[in-house]
Amino acid sequence: QVQLVVSGGGLVQPGGSLRLSCAASRSIFSIDAADWYRQAPGKQRELVAAITGGSSTNYADSVKGRFTISRDNGKNTVYLQMNSLKPEDTAVYYCHTWAYSDPTGPLHGYWGQGTQVTVSS
Repeated sequence: QVQLVVSGGGLVQPGGSLRLSCAASRSIFSIDAADWYRQAPGKQRELVAAITGGSSTNYADSVKGRFTISRDNGKNTVYLQMNSLKPEDTAVYYCHTWAYSDPTGPLHGYWGQGTQVTVSS
């Protein structure tokens, strides 16, 4: 059962922008915290951006000032706005959330499928 649907990846020229979306399915009641990770070929998966339940944010140094993580609680969706993209941003991007499957249950961790972001001229 797909619980997080990730969209928005693609091919973009250096300096361009993309917005990734991570939408929770109806099996998820609400998202608490969320993160975006990425994994480039031959490299370990790295944390790119994080947002808490209170909407505090944190970013990897390599993307500070260029990427913005945000959330729309009404849509149960998390976003990653990526501006001034560089070739080194090329990777598969993954969404991870801590979410409730029902109003009274515990938090569970969920991963979305990866989406390819390629920055190239």
